[in-house]
Amino acid sequence: MTSTELKKDIITKCRELEIPLVGFAPVDRWKNPTEELPNKFHDWIPRDFWPQSIYPEAKTVIVIGLPVQLPIVETAPSIYYHELYRTVNAALDAKAYDISNFLTRKGYPSIYLPRDGYGDIEVLIKKPLAFFSHRHAAYLAGLGSFGLNNVLLTPEYGPRVRFTSIFTTAKIEGDPLQVEDLCTRCMACYKECPVGAVKMEGEFPPPVDKVSCALRSKDLRKKYLSPCGICIKVCPVGEDRKVFNREDVSIYDEDETPGKYKRAWKHLKKYGSKE
Repeated sequence: MTSTELKKDIITKCRELEIPLVGFAPVDRWKNPTEELPNKFHDWIPRDFWPQSIYPEAKTVIVIGLPVQLPIVETAPSIYYHELYRTVNAALDAKAYDISNFLTRKGYPSIYLPRDGYGDIEVLIKKPLAFFSHRHAAYLAGLGSFGLNNVLLTPEYGPRVRFTSIFTTAKIEGDPLQVEDLCTRCMACYKECPVGAVKMEGEFPPPVDKVSCALRSKDLRKKYLSPCGICIKVCPVGEDRKVFNREDVSIYDEDETPGKYKRAWKHLKKYGSKE
């Protein structure tokens, strides 16, 4: 089977699994990042976090993404968004596992990675890193560019998408990189972050205060309200805004929010959590 035929089979499999976003990145992109990338990093991904350092046989990283539905994100932090987040995470793990087995059966030994790589928020507070970054993998697979809040923005869903990865021994041609910087610099994520974790100083995207972010998640988890979700809620990027008729982001300004949304969000925040 040729590389092109295999890639077509994988894309077909993703369609069967109802995965809307899929991208391919040769592992060499971690070692030699191209100048085409729209975001510049002072410190590139450390070698220990490269896919070939985790699975030495890896030749290609396949990244899949599932959306988090905008009208539910708008209720964040809430039990509704909390449950959506869990559902999307479980679906990502199951679909990535299926794809890895699909490839292995075809003669290309492959493994899936969990959508998160940590056991608890307490771990992130002490060491705010997972063993692999799916955001950077999606970036190197051409699925988007980084926003000010250090979350990957996609043309289709803005930052309202979750990713996971499959490492495969198959050599597959990489997808074109997203060379357009999708961030509009509206500063909404900076202004709305309740703990000031989003920064404006230095390189773009500037490092986010991961400890402050994790401490907020810890507090929200006690109330069954994690994750926070505010910075991805207010981001204006994404075709999903047109789909759900949410192009006017002023609805997130408390003084401008239409009554129908105020009533709905208040109702959803009132039940099912400790808030």
